[in-house]
Amino acid sequence: MNPKGKNGTRYLLAGLGASTGLVVWAPRAAFSIDGGFEGHARDLSVLFVDLPLILLGGALVPLFAWALAARRVHRPWAAALAALAALALGVWGLTEWWTPRQDPDPGYGPGI
Repeated sequence: MNPKGKNGTRYLLAGLGASTGLVVWAPRAAFSIDGGFEGHARDLSVLFVDLPLILLGGALVPLFAWALAARRVHRPWAAALAALAALALGVWGLTEWWTPRQDPDPGYGPGI
């Protein structure tokens, strides 16, 4: 058992990162899971491909940032702050880069 409590910090950062990734992923992927009108645009690859990658990335990005900062800076709060900043940048990058289908196909017009 580690007397400094570093394992608890690691678990906390991994859980925080994975849960943040899930919270950001869920509303953006809801249309792909539901499929819209009569399930026309259903794309379940967001469950089998995107979700595991987002959870894994959300758990690993803060851990790697914390590990790198802990080697450079010997203050635990500074390493935790670097991990949270990396998580925030990762979430920002995710929302900018990953955009699943949100609306029906562009071929459908407003109707008659």
